Amino acid sequence: MVRIKFNPYGREIEVPDGENLLEAVRKAGIFMDTPCNGSGACGKCKVRVISGNIISMSSKNITETEKKNGYVLACQSIIKGNAVVEIPETESSSMHGMKIEDFSSSREKDIFNDSRERMLKSGMKFGTYVKKEYLELDPPTLDDNISDFERLKRHVKKQLNYNSVFCRLPILKKIPKLLRKADFKITITHIPRGKEKTTIINIEEGDKTKELYGAAVDIGTTSVAACLVDLYNGELIAKASSGNAQMKYGADVINRIIYSTKGSGLEELNHAVIQETINPLLSKMYMDSGISRDQVVSFVAAGNTTMSHLFLGVYPNFLRMEPYIPAFVKTPFIKASELDIEVNPETFIYLVPSVASYVGGDISSGVLSSGIWNSEENILFIDLGTNGEIVFGNSEYLMTCACSAGPAFEGGEISCGMRASGGAVEKVSIDSSYEPTLKVIGQEKPLGICGSGIIDLICEMMFAGIIDRKGKIVRDLDTNRIRFDEHGIGEYILAFKEQCDLERDISITEVDIDNFIRAKAAIYSGITTLLKDLSMDFTDIDKIYIAGGIGNSLDIGNAVKIGMLPDIDQNKIHYIGNSSLMGCYLTLMSEDARRKLEEIANSMTYVELSVEPEYMDEFVSACFLPHTDIDKFPTVKRCFNKSV
Repeated sequence: MVRIKFNPYGREIEVPDGENLLEAVRKAGIFMDTPCNGSGACGKCKVRVISGNIISMSSKNITETEKKNGYVLACQSIIKGNAVVEIPETESSSMHGMKIEDFSSSREKDIFNDSRERMLKSGMKFGTYVKKEYLELDPPTLDDNISDFERLKRHVKKQLNYNSVFCRLPILKKIPKLLRKADFKITITHIPRGKEKTTIINIEEGDKTKELYGAAVDIGTTSVAACLVDLYNGELIAKASSGNAQMKYGADVINRIIYSTKGSGLEELNHAVIQETINPLLSKMYMDSGISRDQVVSFVAAGNTTMSHLFLGVYPNFLRMEPYIPAFVKTPFIKASELDIEVNPETFIYLVPSVASYVGGDISSGVLSSGIWNSEENILFIDLGTNGEIVFGNSEYLMTCACSAGPAFEGGEISCGMRASGGAVEKVSIDSSYEPTLKVIGQEKPLGICGSGIIDLICEMMFAGIIDRKGKIVRDLDTNRIRFDEHGIGEYILAFKEQCDLERDISITEVDIDNFIRAKAAIYSGITTLLKDLSMDFTDIDKIYIAGGIGNSLDIGNAVKIGMLPDIDQNKIHYIGNSSLMGCYLTLMSEDARRKLEEIANSMTYVELSVEPEYMDEFVSACFLPHTDIDKFPTVKRCFNKSV
């Protein structure tokens, strides 16, 4: 065994001789974003060896200068003796405080109100199946000496007219002390089973009948967003968001599925999403609001199909293997105690049903909140998160597909990419002398660039003449912001490390640009293929709704100019925020909404793009800026003509 110390954390652990350095980082409980899950491809697990015997394989992601300064890739390094390793400033800071679209800003409040109004106008009712009642029990005497639980049952039967009253062990443990502390004046929370039976799930001191809460959670591959809701009036009590701690096992679902098949991988992934992500978010909301976990008696969550499997700890490997079969698309109600989720143990966990292997409950939830299911117009719904899912339809039909877009829209597979959190560049403009102007989230120093910033950057580079339509950097431009490495790969510098007090320059490389072009091409070709299957084209689209983690700073015009979205009237394109979280909220508040949600999931027709003969041709054609056929983008063509 050897000892290894990690600075600046000051953590020291003992590991076997020959242990992989990345695995040692994980065992030390230190978060490290590893989009490629240790294959060496992404280069984001860069650490500095201060002392000790560590053997590392050479990597194109480590420059000669970095190598001389002791930098290695943790995933490509083996520990052969006691060592001290420094972990540089990385995206671990972006695990929390991410810029998740919620209902707090005026724009999101408008989206929220519109969605709720649509539900009400459709005839749906809001209200919860969980009930609260205030009871005043007769104190026990020598003449009336029945047990505490029998006394409670007697009053529930008498005052609430139930024939059968149940509770489980956690309630029995609370009863003796709480009844006496409350002078036998209590509030019970219960779940009726028809008109004659009910189950008590919580007991509180005094009259707490006006306090009933639920939690809605959007489990994204990259980020997780949650809100605490007053189930009586629908008010948001608290909200919280963070990165999904599963990121340390890979940026995309395929890497995580593969990891789940190895040893205790499935248990580690389940632990990461519940114990390291969801429960801390819940705890933060409880602290912010002054609400206790036992008061949270309803829980709705949505995620893509892989996230749903990992959330429940269900083996997901067959999702990625032809014919791509999920273990489930709809689950029975599951108790919070079965998953160790920090809400009332008797709370039923409702996981929004999926559609297929790569179209999950987050899309079902998004379709519910967007109102496509009740629209006479043809609406195109696009979720731009770690994966790209598309739905097209109206009240009569819903067609859906999933694109292999990868995590680029949330900063994955981009060398300086990061999530939309403090320090992320979210907007970029470039002037005629090739100098950039950056807008940084939180007005902090730039640490990386998120999805909306990447779209702006590529668009600005294209029109500034820095890159050609293949995404290749033009040589011999008069600027110190462009350089080429020993392999001839070019990069453009957004922020110099000396000017911003950073460990390295923030830049975008030709490899990054190529990755992003493939991601945007996947979206565009997915839209095109879905419409062709319906014998339609872009002229048949009445509205486009953009949802997902790409953020409120998305410039629709730039997204069109790079060929990610079709070149239609931009007044038809709307950003609708975190539609998955919104759908969870609606489901939390309404049994009618839950039934409609299940109807939506059952009615969507899934198109598997991998077996569509025209999809690959469409994809290849879209791997240009904006497209190989510039006539498909007439407004962009006019912009090119003006810039010449």
